[in-house]
Amino acid sequence: MSARLSAIALNTFREAVRDRVLYNLVIFVLLLVASAPLFSEISIGMERLILVNVGLSAISLFGVIIAIFIGIGLVSKEIDKRTLYTILSRPVRRWEFIIGKYFGLMLTLVVNAGLMTVGFYIALFVTDHSVKRADGLMLVAIYFILLEFLMVTAITLLFSSFSTPIFSAIFAFALFAIGTFADDLRNFAGLAHGLTKWLSTAAAYAVPNFASLNVISRVAHDQHVAGTLVLYNSIYALLYSGAVAAAAVLIFERRNLK
Repeated sequence: MSARLSAIALNTFREAVRDRVLYNLVIFVLLLVASAPLFSEISIGMERLILVNVGLSAISLFGVIIAIFIGIGLVSKEIDKRTLYTILSRPVRRWEFIIGKYFGLMLTLVVNAGLMTVGFYIALFVTDHSVKRADGLMLVAIYFILLEFLMVTAITLLFSSFSTPIFSAIFAFALFAIGTFADDLRNFAGLAHGLTKWLSTAAAYAVPNFASLNVISRVAHDQHVAGTLVLYNSIYALLYSGAVAAAAVLIFERRNLK
């Protein structure tokens, strides 16, 4: 089983690396991070603050774009090329195919996030001309970004398991946007009454809470991130992505591929 999952994951990773969109996005992010110190001309003395906000936001945003644009085609491309039938004709189960694709895309995102992080820290060193203890806080924000990728990948895979690439992209982007403002949605639910309160509360807890994973502004101001928040976000992201991935498997298991 592990050998089959590894084979599917590595093949997915190789296909993603060959994708031109992936290279363009990575190059764009590295250039954006490298040019961030130029913003210091606008705000003297705020080079580090601007660099951290721009750099980490770029890593997060374009990582999500990569996850969605590659994720929406993980299933549909295999069906269009008729390679899915060849894969499933071998001793490969459907759930292994979905989970293997999931791991392969996550491997792609981790590698690219690593490259972006290296570029970010190089730009940070060029700006500060030194290494500070507060620079370690950036790793917490990057870890949260990886947790964000974990959830976005599962969501995209869920939609791609039953929908077309276009609608999968629309649904995934919409859910990501809503999840970014999950705290506002919960605040609205607290102020609502009656049926509206119940519906908004259910929606607030059903959508992914990406707001709690955003600590970019906090680390940019060198503010400490509590260990309890790291633990909570880790457990939440694992449980949520696991539940969504399981839903994707259940849907794909029952999908008529004829």
